[in-house]
Amino acid sequence: MIDIKDLLQEDLIKELDAMGIEKFRAGQILNWIYKKNICDFDAMTNLAPALKGLLKEKFYISALILLKELASKDGTKKFLFGLEDGEKIESVFIPSKNTNTVCVSSQVGCRFACAFCASGKGGFVRNLRPAEMVNQVLYVKSHLRGHFSKREVSPFELSPNVVFMGTGEPLDNYEAVLKTVRILNAPYGLGIGQRKITISTCGITPQIKRLSGEGLQVELSVSLHSANDKVRSGIMGVNNRYPLKELMAALRDYIKETGRQVTFEYVVIKGINDSMADAQDLASLVKGMLAKVNLISFNPVEGLGYSAPSPKAVKEFKHVLDKRGVISVIRVTRGADISAACGQLRRI
Repeated sequence: MIDIKDLLQEDLIKELDAMGIEKFRAGQILNWIYKKNICDFDAMTNLAPALKGLLKEKFYISALILLKELASKDGTKKFLFGLEDGEKIESVFIPSKNTNTVCVSSQVGCRFACAFCASGKGGFVRNLRPAEMVNQVLYVKSHLRGHFSKREVSPFELSPNVVFMGTGEPLDNYEAVLKTVRILNAPYGLGIGQRKITISTCGITPQIKRLSGEGLQVELSVSLHSANDKVRSGIMGVNNRYPLKELMAALRDYIKETGRQVTFEYVVIKGINDSMADAQDLASLVKGMLAKVNLISFNPVEGLGYSAPSPKAVKEFKHVLDKRGVISVIRVTRGADISAACGQLRRI
């Protein structure tokens, strides 16, 4: 059986054509799924009973199972979803005045296991399918829609943003993530602008090079966390395979090829990467690039033994970057009280 949400429209057309079904039916089916959030062929009233029967023989339409929902005092919501094989994933909705963001997981667990992050502590299990990623966004959209009348616009519909920053390494699940991006962006899908979609990576340089040739206008976010190879390798094992020199070369090529700004994520950890010398190294590394730096105070994860620097220390770190002409922002932590902040999502 094929999950229709795993298919692009052109894929579905090919499948229907092979079954002797008119191509225009693909548009009707996808309209029900993505515009009306219908997951039952029998509820698609403009399809004949015989056609519904044929579709049910080959296709199904998946949905996530909500196992738990937590609400933060700052408005952030975290959802624990069950998958068809019994595995679980977490997704987060982050509302704000100007943007409303869904943080999507791309894998069950993570094989890269950065030292300061909870996501890889339970190991890597498998990649998520496009349907399982799209369904995270669809659930949040439907969840929010339920609080508004048909005449009103929900926060997500008003300003939707999707970030692949949940559990997993998106570029380690390259094909499925890009197919998900295309479904989220497509007019027949959710119609979310590419520039409102962010792909995050710990720095897998071959896939960054590959991404630069895709012709997409998505945002690229790179987990950097140190401008020193020794320090970075100590907290991010990926740096042993793709060291800073190789990573930065790939990013400069990416910027040249796409004309897109790169965002560097920098989790500031007390006593590890928070010194003024660390700030100077970071400024030297990224100065002159079409890039900005998000400074994120370490969010507590039980059993890791790390701690956050003081707010004053983070401001002083930023001041060094400012003086060197590097654009930086101190990112406000959201959802930490429900373990929904950066680095806190995990395999349950």
